Amino acid sequence: MAALRSMTGFGAATSSEAQVQVRVEVRSVNHRFLQLKVKLPPELASFEGEVEAAVRKVLERGSVSLSVSVDAGGGSTVRIDRELAQRYMTEVESLAKELGLEGRPKLETILALPGVVGSQSDPKLAEREARLLRGAVRDGLAELVAMREREGAALLQDLRANTAALTKEAARIEKRMPKVVKEHHKKLRTRMQDLLGGGIKLGPAELPRELALLADRMDVGEELARLSSHLVQWSALLEKGGATGRQLDFLVQELLREANTIGSKCNDAEVAHSVVEVKTRIERLREQVQNVE
Repeated sequence: MAALRSMTGFGAATSSEAQVQVRVEVRSVNHRFLQLKVKLPPELASFEGEVEAAVRKVLERGSVSLSVSVDAGGGSTVRIDRELAQRYMTEVESLAKELGLEGRPKLETILALPGVVGSQSDPKLAEREARLLRGAVRDGLAELVAMREREGAALLQDLRANTAALTKEAARIEKRMPKVVKEHHKKLRTRMQDLLGGGIKLGPAELPRELALLADRMDVGEELARLSSHLVQWSALLEKGGATGRQLDFLVQELLREANTIGSKCNDAEVAHSVVEVKTRIERLREQVQNVE
């Protein structure tokens, strides 16, 4: 049985080796699908696809932002391309002569030209950074998942409490309905007798037919059966855990549909009160489900 997860969480991890440090931070919030935003430094840009694949392997929903920073320490040294600087100098002096200008370009001007000053990396640095990146991404995602599972455990507790209250109210409605129908039958008979006593003609089959129509209009047995079936599926999904957010969201809509139908069919104060409580619990379930992966 997988743990129920929230879509909200944070994870961070740092991997270091030989003066090179790679830090990964990953955040996630609610989203209908899985949306990724990966920010890598230029030297690790080629690993974007690999990082995204690692995220998709462990997460199914949520808006996820993952950022990576690298501190290479002494992993690179300054390099001056003397040959290129000399060529720049020759061309600049030639241009100055053609234009009839005097003077020589300053050193800082030559150093500022493209490609003259650069860095010379350790040949093994790229391999080291890639290895550290993979480790930091793995550990950062593990921390994120752990936090989402802790949040999910709190969500599960609240969902179970509201589900139990909802089930209790549904059972109360089911128990009350036979009495409601009998009371309405009794009222209808009394009204019919008053009308008949006033001289209104009514055939022998009219009263039973009216009672049957009333019973049919007030029959919520089918709605209660579907409500019960949805609650069974709901509880099974809660126990199953994992990425069940979309299924739970669908069931919430179905639960609300049945509750609305029951409320519109039954004109009874006690049942109406229970329907209001049922719809309140369903709304709480809906709000919490929005954060389930």
